[in-house]
Parts: sequence; structure tokens; C-alpha cells
Amino acid sequence: MVLLALIPFWSSVAGADVAIPALTARVTDETATLTGEQRATLEQTLQAFEEKKGSQISVLIVPTTQPETIEQYSIRVVEQWKLGRKHVDDGVLLIVAKNDRTLRIEVGYGLEGVLNDATSSRIINEVIVPRFRQGDFYGGITAGVSSMMNVISGESLPPPDRQAGRESGNVRGYLPVLFVLTLVAGGVLRAVLGRLAGSVVTGAGVAVVAWLLSGAVSIALVAGAIALLFTLFGSGLGAFVGGRAIGGPGGGSGRTTFRGGGGGFGGGGASGRW
Repeated sequence: MVLLALIPFWSSVAGADVAIPALTARVTDETATLTGEQRATLEQTLQAFEEKKGSQISVLIVPTTQPETIEQYSIRVVEQWKLGRKHVDDGVLLIVAKNDRTLRIEVGYGLEGVLNDATSSRIINEVIVPRFRQGDFYGGITAGVSSMMNVISGESLPPPDRQAGRESGNVRGYLPVLFVLTLVAGGVLRAVLGRLAGSVVTGAGVAVVAWLLSGAVSIALVAGAIALLFTLFGSGLGAFVGGRAIGGPGGGSGRTTFRGGGGGFGGGGASGRW
């Protein structure tokens, strides 16, 4: 009787939809198909394209989408990830379900005119699938991504927000420099000018340096305020800055998290098998 009662439970577990992985990078490989070097190279290619064109292309490799079709799973992914810029909707997802031997190109609203269903189908069947059939998954993905980028490059789209990209991509790289500057300049200026005046001058100086390095006023203001408070209150705040504001939970690794820009999708694109 107990076993009979558990049958509906196990059936529901077995038929549960595949979870959608968190979006933290442009390339998400849940199957360990790509090497670390391959992922990094592809990531850099996609990042450079986004910085140049503004469009977000992401690659997702999963073992399976069952019990859903790849079309059903793919639309759930892009609805959660929101690739592409808000109101531009220029995101694209290349998804590969390795064990199912299926793949799909999911296209945002803003690119459906240029990366239409027919073009997406040709990229899949003529560029990606032949390489997949030879076991060359990296070659198929990179060739497919290259074809999509070539098509998108011909589309007239709003220019990328370069300042926003610099803020998100480079801010952690500036923090060690600013921190050292605060320590050195703050200590000297506080000794010469006094605690309050030295703190104000240090904060202003760090803000100027931050602005010159990043080109972002928001970063300059935050850096200046932290430098002022650090210099004013000393080591008590320094522990907070070193552990949270600068290093953060990851200890200052310099890595940035990739996020979607709020783009929308309507089911455009194409699917294929190999």
C-alpha cells in the first residue's frame, strides 16, 4: 500500500520540468562539453560583440529539456534571462540539448526581421549541425555564433551604452588602486591638514582619480564618499571597505556577473536535430 501511494509522487518527480540555470555568464555549459579555455574564448567573443553592437548573445548547453520540447524550455529560459536591451529586444539564445540531440536559436523581438526563422534554420542546418554530427561541438557553436553575429551586424540598432559597460565591466579593476590611494594619501593628508580637512581632500582626490579611470560620475561619487569616510573614521571602517565594499563576498576576484538587459521574446527562431 505504501508503494502504491508513492507512485504518483515519483511520477511527478520524474516528469518535473528541467530547472533553468542562473544567468551568470554568456556561456553556460551544464554538460562539461566545452573546456575552460573554449568557454573563456567564446565568452570573450560574445562580450566584444555586445560592447560593439549592443546585442546580447548567450549559449546554453544542457543534457536534456525533457519532458518539455526544446521550444518550450527555450522560451522559459529567455523569459527568465531577458537577454537583449529593454525596448530594443536584441537578445539571442543558442541552446543545445546534448542528450536529446536537439538545438534551437531563440530570437528576440527586435531581431526577428533580420535573424528570421529561415535564416536561423539555415545557420542550424548548414553551419552547426554538420559539425555536431562530427562530434565537433565547440566548432559548431563558434561557427553558429559567428554566423549570427554577421547577420546581426548588418541590422541598424541603437548604439551600445558604452559608459554602462565600462562601469559594470571595469569597476572592480579600479578598486585596488583607489584603496591604496586612500590609504597612502589619506594618512599623509590627515597628518598634515588634520582629520576632517584631510578626509575631505582625500575624498575629493579619490573621486577625481576614479572619474578619470572609469569615466563614470557614479563610480567617482561612491569612491570619493568611501575614501572620505575611511580616512575620517580610520581602521574601523577600513575593515568594512576591505571585506565588503572592495572585495565583496568573492574576495575581490575581479569577475563580473553577466545579466540580461530586459529584452523580450515572442518565439521567433528555429530548431533542429543532428
